[in-house]
Amino acid sequence: MPASPRRATLATVAASAGVSVATVSKVLNGRSDVSPATRSLVQSLLQQHDYVAPAPRREPAGQATVEVQFDTDLNAYSTEIIQGAVAAGAEAGVGIVVSIRRGADRTTAWARELVASGRRALIAVTSELTSGQPAALARARLPLVLIDPLNLPRTRVTSIGSTNFAGGLAATHHLLALGHRRIAYLGGPATAACNQARLHGYRAAMEADGAPVLPGYVRSGHFRYHDGVIGGAAVLDLPRAPTAIFAGSDEMAIGIMEAARARGLRIPADLSIVGFDDTQIAQVTSPPLTTIRQPLREMGGVALRTALRLAAGEKIDSHHVELATELVVRGSTAPVPVARA
Repeated sequence: MPASPRRATLATVAASAGVSVATVSKVLNGRSDVSPATRSLVQSLLQQHDYVAPAPRREPAGQATVEVQFDTDLNAYSTEIIQGAVAAGAEAGVGIVVSIRRGADRTTAWARELVASGRRALIAVTSELTSGQPAALARARLPLVLIDPLNLPRTRVTSIGSTNFAGGLAATHHLLALGHRRIAYLGGPATAACNQARLHGYRAAMEADGAPVLPGYVRSGHFRYHDGVIGGAAVLDLPRAPTAIFAGSDEMAIGIMEAARARGLRIPADLSIVGFDDTQIAQVTSPPLTTIRQPLREMGGVALRTALRLAAGEKIDSHHVELATELVVRGSTAPVPVARA
């Protein structure tokens, strides 16, 4: 965490308002024996000074909680992260609170609310943060751990991810080894660090094999089913359609399958598809999905344990940890058909 600026105190706010510390305390506690004008002034100054109430020095046994926060609707990927965090929390005797908080909702008051709710640390998953948001958490002495962040703020933050580049490389090498040359990549947000790494792995494998990346073969989305349907339709309607597609998530891969079926294509006879994540849905598709296993539960557990170490004031060995990915071959990939090759 970055060096924290000096925290405003009740005395600071009281001096600015020209009232006693007791009056400021009454406003914070919602007491009614304060005039409306004084209350309004004190509340305004509390915001101006970015006042955060200090966390209790000791928490009652069993009351410590860590918040796992998402900025979009939950899906199969989210469930795996939560499972890992909950399991690690149970071992540590810490409760887990799951929330959805959009980026625009992370205002200055956000950190104060987390501290007031008794949170020991925050784990933000696939979030896009401004540089001011980690700073607000730092002022509140609330440790932050990111999982698969969509961007990395300028301030130093602790993050957990996987070997996305190696995963992209392995997925593409698998398709190339099956004889595919026309391979497309459909990924998540273009600026997301994890997506960039997967895309670079794909491009590196294609370049090493001398396979061209044709125009229209790389598309960005949001790692969701609908993006797979739309992106899959776009690449499959190209004059030279791909014989294989590497999707940046399992959910996108399922959407591509639907786009292929709508065009009368059989999987894997006419089109091979590789996903990324290895969530539960990868095993129940028809055919089962070949994918890159991202150790999501382990990532949730590592994030939880790291957050607790930071909350305890311990030093950590690295501010960024990557867990290994691996290729899981199932039924959605096959050698390229001779006719299409």
